[in-house]
Amino acid sequence: MIYLDTSVALAHLLAEDRRPNAEIWQEELVASRLLEYELWNRLNTRDLARTHGDVARLMLARLAWIELHRDVLQRALQPFPTPVRTLDALHLASVGFLRERGHDVALATYDERMAHAARAMGIPLRAV
Repeated sequence: MIYLDTSVALAHLLAEDRRPNAEIWQEELVASRLLEYELWNRLNTRDLARTHGDVARLMLARLAWIELHRDVLQRALQPFPTPVRTLDALHLASVGFLRERGHDVALATYDERMAHAARAMGIPLRAV
């Protein structure tokens, strides 16, 4: 299972220099519901909802979702092995939540700070 970070989803939608390889979309993908809010916020901020909205909806429909469960929120309040930003803490706590429940989850991210924290937490990274 691959936990999809917002950085990878946005790179796919916005055709940035780094884009996920096509094979990732054949994998079992999971994301925090937070990704949906971050994605739409970015599209709306850039006035891209009209031009990118259909593709965004198709991509979001492809994902399994983990809600911001009480246990995830509690974990995000705890210290991390390296400094993390608030939204990154929520994403990392979501990955941790899945892993604590026995799921074999790797993180797909383009965010170097999040990748550094994930490695320090023992979370495997998935090259995309």
